[in-house]
Amino acid sequence: MIAAPVIRLASAADLPALRAMMARAIAELQTPFLSPAEVEASKAVMGLDSQLIADGCYFLAELDGQLAGSGGWSRRATLYGGDHSAGRDARMLDPVTEPARVRAMYTDPGFVRRGVGRAVLAACENAARAAGFGRVELMATLAGQPLYRAAGFTAIEHIMDSNGGAPVPLVRMGKRL
Repeated sequence: MIAAPVIRLASAADLPALRAMMARAIAELQTPFLSPAEVEASKAVMGLDSQLIADGCYFLAELDGQLAGSGGWSRRATLYGGDHSAGRDARMLDPVTEPARVRAMYTDPGFVRRGVGRAVLAACENAARAAGFGRVELMATLAGQPLYRAAGFTAIEHIMDSNGGAPVPLVRMGKRL
């Protein structure tokens, strides 16, 4: 029997381990979907927005006592990107008229296909629902799309983000809670 991931809120003390895990995930899990130039450019448009941790909205998953993945949700307008990304918007969303954001979902390459992404995504959806949101949106990588489709998300828009140099294909997806 496969053990279920243990989910907890991340803290500032987790930042170094989270950033290292995210770098591995970007470098390894995107390669079947993106060219080397696109993987490199992804580093500029992906990553952790530490505001999620400050807001108490960022989860990490542990399996076998090790960091296996992470992800969060947000009441803020920014849809994707890390601390270093351009175009962040800290405006608070209206849960009655706007969707919450699912942000910065990552699985450590050593823990793929073990329910980590699903567990973190469920924690995000439950927290957003408890905060009064009736809908969530996210910006999916090509590697992440299968998980989100399986969880009931549908594509809203396809974009190419060129902020990191080479254009990186992304898909805005949404789901009613």
